[in-house]
Amino acid sequence: MKNVKSSLLAVTLGGIAAVAAAQDATDKKPPPGAMALSMVLTKLEQQGYTPVVEVSLDKGRWEVEAYKEGKKWDLEVDPNSGEILEIKEDNN
Repeated sequence: MKNVKSSLLAVTLGGIAAVAAAQDATDKKPPPGAMALSMVLTKLEQQGYTPVVEVSLDKGRWEVEAYKEGKKWDLEVDPNSGEILEIKEDNN
């Protein structure tokens, strides 16, 4: 009985790890239909966000750190439209 419980635990933990790995792989690339990153950044630069100093992908959205009017901003950007979904001043 002990071996059965150990086997079930191993299968369950393996399944959880597989789901986590699949989610991690999904976050490493933009969703289907996404604009080219260069186009997204050009759109932001045209709105005055320059220089862009960092870009990462989180939960299917671009997270961008950029300056505008001498202040640093954290932007959350839709990868399909290039629209800013959330903006907050980075006080660090």
